Amino acid sequence: MRGIASSPAPSWPRWAPTVVLGVAATTAFTVVATADAGRLPFPLPQCPFHAMTGLWCPGCGSTRVVRSLLHGDIAHAFAMNPLLVCALPVVALMALSAAGWNPPQLAGFRRLFGNPKTWLWVLCTYWVLRNLPWPPFHWLAPGGLGW
Repeated sequence: MRGIASSPAPSWPRWAPTVVLGVAATTAFTVVATADAGRLPFPLPQCPFHAMTGLWCPGCGSTRVVRSLLHGDIAHAFAMNPLLVCALPVVALMALSAAGWNPPQLAGFRRLFGNPKTWLWVLCTYWVLRNLPWPPFHWLAPGGLGW
């Protein structure tokens, strides 16, 4: 029996995943920015977790955050999902770090935010807190700040 010769896997540049992430984010942002928010029902999907349980997941309000940021309304974006507004610059820096941009001044930052346990702890805590019905916790829910 003859063996099948396999070719070596292609070697991708280190920055390639960051470029793919950037293209995907640009496409998603374009879809969100051009969706007609005034049309009912809203043309983008609702959160399935919220639809089934009535509870807010850590990502609830993310579409409205992106739409608000693209239209320059930072206050409204923060009212919809404050964690995402705060996390977007962190995720951007982590993507640049993955692409090879690693200034020594950010070593502690990379250690903290590159640890999956940090993200797990932050997301789980945020998930629980934004579903509590008392101030100041209910302000973490989408629109909880009165928007």
